This record gives sequence, C-alpha cells and structure tokens, in this order.
Amino acid sequence: MSVYIRPTDLNQALTALAAQPLTIVAGATDVYPAHVGRPLDDDILDITAIEDLRGIHDRGDHWRLGATTTWTDLIEADLPPCFDGLCLAAREVGGEQIQNRATVAGNLCNASPAADGVPPLLTLQARVELSHAGGRRELPLDDFITGNRRTARDAGELLSAVLIPKPAAGARSGFLKLGARRYLVISIVSVAGLLEVDGDGRVAAARLAVGSCSEVAQRLPALEAALVGRPANAGLADGLRPEHLDPLAPIGDCRGSAAYRGDAAGTMVARLLAQLGAGA
Repeated sequence: MSVYIRPTDLNQALTALAAQPLTIVAGATDVYPAHVGRPLDDDILDITAIEDLRGIHDRGDHWRLGATTTWTDLIEADLPPCFDGLCLAAREVGGEQIQNRATVAGNLCNASPAADGVPPLLTLQARVELSHAGGRRELPLDDFITGNRRTARDAGELLSAVLIPKPAAGARSGFLKLGARRYLVISIVSVAGLLEVDGDGRVAAARLAVGSCSEVAQRLPALEAALVGRPANAGLADGLRPEHLDPLAPIGDCRGSAAYRGDAAGTMVARLLAQLGAGA
C-alpha cells in the first residue's frame, strides 16, 4: 500500500524523507502526466501544507522564492525589472490553471531541457537551497541541473528555496520563446537575457542563456563578455557572432531538428538583444 505524507512543518518533512524514499510533490503538474496509463503507486511527500515554503521574500541582498511558490505567485508579485524575463517565462508555462498549481522549484527539479524557467533563472544567477535532516546546502543553478531529467539533489534532500541575488541598479531583462504555436506548447528554443546598464548608457554586465537547444540550458559567456562596454541600444544584436553560440549542443526531436534549433537560437538571441538594448 502506498504512503501519503502531508506535513505542516519542514522538519517533519525532512525527517520523513530521511526515513524512506519518497516522491516529493507540490503542484504535481509533472508527476501526474508522467503516470498516464499506469497507477500512481509512489510513496508521496506532499509539501503544500508547509507555510514556510511559500512566498517571495526580500532578504536585503537577495530574494528568496520558497519551494511551493507558484508561477502565478511570481506573476502577481511586485518585483523590479530584473524579474521581467522570469515573469514573461512564467506566463508561458502551460495555461493559467497550470500556472496556478505548478511551482518554480518543481520546474527546476523536473530538469526538462525545455523548462521555461531555467534560462531566466540562469541570467539571474539563481542558487538553489537544498535542505536535509542534518542541515542545508546551496548550489548554483548551473551546478544543480546536471542533464536531461537529472539534478544534483540527493535522495534525502528537498529543494526548499530558490535564491536570487540582487543585481546592480538599472538591470533590465527579457525572455523569448519559439514554439509551434503561441501558447500551451513546449519550447523549441527559448532565450533569456539580463543587462546591467551604467550611468553612461553602456552595458556594465550581460548574461544570456538559451534553453531547449541543448540537454541543459546554456549561458553564452563569450557573447556576454563581448557586450560589456557597448552602448545599450537596439544595435546590440550587431555584435553577435556565430562562435558566440559555441556552448550550444543542439538536440533534435519531434519539435525540431538540431540544425533548425541551432539556426533558430541565433535568430532568437539577436531579437532579444535588440529588445533589451532598446529598453523594450
């Protein structure tokens, strides 16, 4: 007989997780579709009743997004422009019913190559907080997701929060997604970007990430370095070179070939740079 545990305290959850293997669910929008055609007979740890895991909190030098914070929570929150890219991605995660249930942390733990939340969180330099019965640890997001549906989370750990450091003033961000249609579709390619602009209107720092084009979403460090010092205007896209996309290892599937994804990624990055440069 399957076990179902729904604690109201984080310590209770971590104790249960240390005692036996459990499938952790919050929105369960990935867990249930994965069981189509067969019974859900996993032992379940439902973390939705743990109040400490919900909400977006300003901690001074960073923001803390609790593990059960939903995409709708994010969309409706009063956040600065550096979050614009993540909020745009939030509106692309399924439809409103999914956004009301699905969580930001769940999107990371599911570790799909096409996860819309990962590229903007990479540009925000997000870290994940992993809690276990003996304490907790933090990992950069790009160290947490290790492959297609693979993460660095140990069996006794729970992703308790996503931590986002505050960028410099003047940061602007964006997100673009290519799919077979406008809504309710898995990404063929997604791109996210964040620019920090100095008082002279030049790029002080840049972070670009491409999702759904490689097994794991990838930053573009050579392009980021090339953008520093350039005027932050619509001409930013003129600095894009083919070698800037070298970190990508395009994958092919039923949504698009590897060659198509590689070409589309360049086009999408250029479009996003033009938008960010113009301040759109």
